[in-house]
Amino acid sequence: MKFCSNCGASVVHKVPAGDNLPRYVCGHCDTIHYQNPRMVVGCVPVWEDKILLCKRGIQPRIGLWTVPAGFMENGETLDAGAMRETLEEACARVDIGKLYAVYNIPHIHQVYLLFLAKLKDLDFKAGDETQEVGLFREDQIPWDQIAFATVRNTLTHYFADRARNQFDFHLGTIERPLSPAR
Repeated sequence: MKFCSNCGASVVHKVPAGDNLPRYVCGHCDTIHYQNPRMVVGCVPVWEDKILLCKRGIQPRIGLWTVPAGFMENGETLDAGAMRETLEEACARVDIGKLYAVYNIPHIHQVYLLFLAKLKDLDFKAGDETQEVGLFREDQIPWDQIAFATVRNTLTHYFADRARNQFDFHLGTIERPLSPAR
């Protein structure tokens, strides 16, 4: 950040009085610009023994599979965001169930919040940001083509929970991948 979004003056990166972390602070109007994690909301859409997955049509991870999810919008609730993302990415309507998984991803400043959901019908198709959508049984999931660790972990938990017929809440952290040894 170089300029204040409030008045347009230059900002400096410093620890403001009464704070303990460096922030961008306007040298003219003293506005403190906080940068906080971005919330990613989505769901695991279920139809009978299948999960609806979307093949990404945009970066990052174009061409890989995921559950419908995306960045939460201002003024939106978690469940409304999950429903909106499912409609945008898969043109699918869902009944949102309970919050199922939360993953912290501190190194990219994101928090994933994924709900269990039931598809209302089989009227779905690829949205503008999606190459393809499909329903997958557990043995059909393209595990080696899953776009994100959050999705892989959530699907793994889902199928384990389904096998024992008890759907627990899952909380985890995705750590920064280690750099390959040189």
